[in-house]
Amino acid sequence: MELINLRSDTQTLPTEEMLEAIRHAALGDDTYDEDPTVQEFEARAADVLGKEAALLVLSGHMGNLTALMTHARPGDEVLLDPESHIFYYEVGSLASVAGLMPKPVPSHHGMIEPTDLREAIRKRNLHYPVPRLLCLENTHNRSGGRAVSLELHRELCGIAREHGLAIHLDGARVFNAAIRHGVSAADYAAEVDSVMFCLSKGLSCPLGSVLAGSKDFIAEADMRRKRLGGGMRQAGIIAACGLVALEKMIDRQADDHDNARTLAKALNEIPGLSVDLSSVETNMVYVDHSASGVSTDEVLARLRKAGVLASARPPRHFRFVTHRHIDAAIVEEALSRVRKAMES
Repeated sequence: MELINLRSDTQTLPTEEMLEAIRHAALGDDTYDEDPTVQEFEARAADVLGKEAALLVLSGHMGNLTALMTHARPGDEVLLDPESHIFYYEVGSLASVAGLMPKPVPSHHGMIEPTDLREAIRKRNLHYPVPRLLCLENTHNRSGGRAVSLELHRELCGIAREHGLAIHLDGARVFNAAIRHGVSAADYAAEVDSVMFCLSKGLSCPLGSVLAGSKDFIAEADMRRKRLGGGMRQAGIIAACGLVALEKMIDRQADDHDNARTLAKALNEIPGLSVDLSSVETNMVYVDHSASGVSTDEVLARLRKAGVLASARPPRHFRFVTHRHIDAAIVEEALSRVRKAMES
């Protein structure tokens, strides 16, 4: 029995066109700025986001950390949601590597209230770290993949500007957010100083992310990336996939949203499971298993035995994420397996 992998959209494999692009890519040494495929890709990525320049990095984590280190210096204060990926999942690197002080601003279902942000920005004081940077996330992972509206995004960015803060957007899945709200990723990027998006999630590349901003920002970020060990050689093999992704893989993510919605509705009919349908805005489905009476680990073990992979969100939830390899027929097969797993 072949596993149905709904653990994450990071599980996507490159398309045949991407593999052919790797095979035929013109290569050079990227550390010397001599890889023509990387140069072409970075220019294209910057154009898609409406930014002056872009930088290919190995991962979303590296892109976020590079941005933090470029915007702020050790001891500076970074305002961010404690449920954000940068705060929750990136191994404390904003403090341990960048030396920055986090100032949590709670979100509500992934949305930061403008009033809460205003109240969190403190005036300069000898006793406080200097507030330097606001970090936003869109889509918001831990809220279930919710997409922050462009209106709220602009309002939060406006408050940050009023107080002289730089703004970084963790846009790992920003194209999902743009599709959800019928706008462009460039509309979100226009409001911030830097933005990161991942190639290795819904865009189906084997690895890589992009950091974009002004030419001066990216020139400085290039040095920070190098400090993190992110200098690369024939990185055109990554960039070649990215070029295909930007051309072919963005709009198709609307299918992932449709499949996630179908999956969520049917999961609500399985005893012991429930999904807040209002949270299913993009390609993530957070499933509450508390009524089943078993632990998250036990539920995941049952699902795996039935041939379905999910990711844990203990103590009450597990997560499914739809992606290129999950079509409508596979959704139906996954549901059949989930039903059998929960009946056991």
